[in-house]
Amino acid sequence: MKADMNIEERSAFVLTTAKALFVNGQSTEQTAVAAGRLADALGLRTRLLVRWSELALLGDGANRALVRLEGAEPTGIEMDRVASAMRVIDKLAAGHLKPEEARAEIETVSHARPAPTWLFALAAAAGAAAMSVIFGVDHFAAVSLIAGSAGMGALLRRGVAHLSENVFLQPLCAALLAGVVGALAVRYQLSSSLQLVALCPCMILMPGAHLLNGGLDLIRSRIHLGAARILFALLVVVAIATGLMCGLGLLGANVTVEPARAGVAFWQDVITAGIAIASYSIFFSTPLRMLPWPVAVGALAHALRWCVIAGLGFGPIGGAFVACLTAGVILTPVARRLRIPFAAIGYASVVPMTPGVYLFRMASGLAQMTSGVGAPAALVDATLSDGVVAAAVVLAMCIGLLTPKLVLDGLIERATRRPAIAARTQGTGATSHTIPSANS
Repeated sequence: MKADMNIEERSAFVLTTAKALFVNGQSTEQTAVAAGRLADALGLRTRLLVRWSELALLGDGANRALVRLEGAEPTGIEMDRVASAMRVIDKLAAGHLKPEEARAEIETVSHARPAPTWLFALAAAAGAAAMSVIFGVDHFAAVSLIAGSAGMGALLRRGVAHLSENVFLQPLCAALLAGVVGALAVRYQLSSSLQLVALCPCMILMPGAHLLNGGLDLIRSRIHLGAARILFALLVVVAIATGLMCGLGLLGANVTVEPARAGVAFWQDVITAGIAIASYSIFFSTPLRMLPWPVAVGALAHALRWCVIAGLGFGPIGGAFVACLTAGVILTPVARRLRIPFAAIGYASVVPMTPGVYLFRMASGLAQMTSGVGAPAALVDATLSDGVVAAAVVLAMCIGLLTPKLVLDGLIERATRRPAIAARTQGTGATSHTIPSANS
């Protein structure tokens, strides 16, 4: 393998592959491990350093002078690219591909097209409609408006993407459209469910995967990178809320700051959750062969969430924790056994639980506070309550989903290291050429 490429070409190959994983939604830890396996297969001793806007490959041992930098901003979620890149690394490590062939495949993977526009729009419409059912929509007309608004918003996002690379402009424009449609629906008495008609198309824009990736980095003590990921996600939420408030404000409407409505029937919650999860999987460009896992496990998690909230009265925070804990326990070994990126199936299965409705109601409450002198105490209380609940739900989701992954990954890695340590102790010559590292 070493004869095919010189050290500069091999290091560039490793860095290109790491970038393909990092910018498309793979977790930092898995990106570092995959880069380490690839470097080991190419006979390199390297360390991968990861920051928000760049990757650095540092030489180790005889290659200590090697330093390469690559710009990389992890703003995308394209699980098809991640899965394909991981598959290429597996083939190369197993000797089924030559380095030159693997490098060509990685170049192709890095520029793979996302889901077709028509499928993207259909998934957005179905996902928003499913979310509206989960939140207790009353009328078919409201569901139709929500689906139409979300579908048009998806088409608008793809159109804006061709005109500008600004990552905040797409969700802002889609949310602006959702706000206008919601306000028009009430003005012309097409629907009385302003809150759901306006909010549900915005909830599918929520950057849940970035929040979870940021939480995983923070748990692993990558403070700078984790904080940067979460800040990026919060800025996306701000862009969505700004677009929504502007769209509503153009026609003089506001989202009512009121307590969440009672949940729907068990069977409705589970079925519509499955539809929403399938939609999110399409947003993430998850390969169709992986789709059954997040849908099945996500539906089970939502079923447990419904039971915890409706049966035990734990509220949305306890429900989110139990659901995400279940998803993490099931999907962590599945992802390892089937060689599926955990991000591809784990995030999609729980992202519909992201508390977008609380965040948007909080934004509406803050906007109403600034519109006059002396905000009512009830408005202040409701706004603060929504903000606290939203933050607590996100924290519960991160802890519930990521704790099983950290624990199970640690146990599995410890178990797989024991034979290698025993072999070295007995003098069998087993060695490890690369120790991957990912620092923020």
